[in-house]
Amino acid sequence: LSLRVDPDDRIALLGANGNGKSTLIKLLAGRLAPLRGLRRASGKLKVGYFAQHQADELDLAATPFGHMKHLMPKSDDAQVRAHLGRFGFTQMRAEVKAVALSGGEKARLLFALMSRNAPNLMLLDEPTNHLDIDAREALVEALNDYDGAVIIVSHDPHTIELTADRLWLVKDGTVAAYEGDLDDYRALLLDERRGKSNGVGKDETGNRSGGDAGKLSKRDIRRANADARAAVAHLKRAAEAAGRRVERLMAEMAKLEARLAEPEAYLGPTARLMELQIQLGDVKRALASAEEAWLTAQEALDTANAVP
Repeated sequence: LSLRVDPDDRIALLGANGNGKSTLIKLLAGRLAPLRGLRRASGKLKVGYFAQHQADELDLAATPFGHMKHLMPKSDDAQVRAHLGRFGFTQMRAEVKAVALSGGEKARLLFALMSRNAPNLMLLDEPTNHLDIDAREALVEALNDYDGAVIIVSHDPHTIELTADRLWLVKDGTVAAYEGDLDDYRALLLDERRGKSNGVGKDETGNRSGGDAGKLSKRDIRRANADARAAVAHLKRAAEAAGRRVERLMAEMAKLEARLAEPEAYLGPTARLMELQIQLGDVKRALASAEEAWLTAQEALDTANAVP
């Protein structure tokens, strides 16, 4: 393969699981060396890499503050905490070991780490897996405001449609530009799954090939998309409800943490302080359970909506 990434590129990778999308991302990030050929990059290039498997990038025994301080050794503690605060890490959450963070918090920590030095190229491998609805929208907005290049792998078609203007198809051991859009790609997959034997379909660039006998009309595609949306409507409602519960509990936790951070909380009756601490513990346990329920619902929705 021969590929070039320019400073303003916004590229999404398409392809079935196991075809090598994550391998390509790691190759571009410099985490893997090419077995053959060359990877050329400017000596001034700064790359931000978001790993699909978060544990591969995090020291689970370290805190968010520890992670960030290691990468910002010349910055004072206030600057480190200010950067973490932009990603939702209050002073208390910044001191929690990564192993105890939720999936969403680990994702936010990775975003904090990868953005610390204003990278020119961001490589994102399934960045939305642990993000709730609001966080996904915030990610889309941030990527659209970002000045550098982006290459993203995601099973969330909404994120791809709003952030990418070029598509690469990873297939059959190589990578090539895909000239169609996501609707074209869905139609291609539908053709392949129906096992058409009359030579009609699309080639790797998304262009129609063969005769017109088996060509899907726009009405067929719209009907198929409508059926697909109806099939996952209940999953979407469940994910949204779980997301709202997570947001409510996070807001409640933030209020309790703010009250416990006030000096006055330690001047009153001890029983009242203990009550606040117990309430905070209860909310944290409920939040952990709610995040797990949201993650399960979101994964089910993502699977149903998956762009292979």
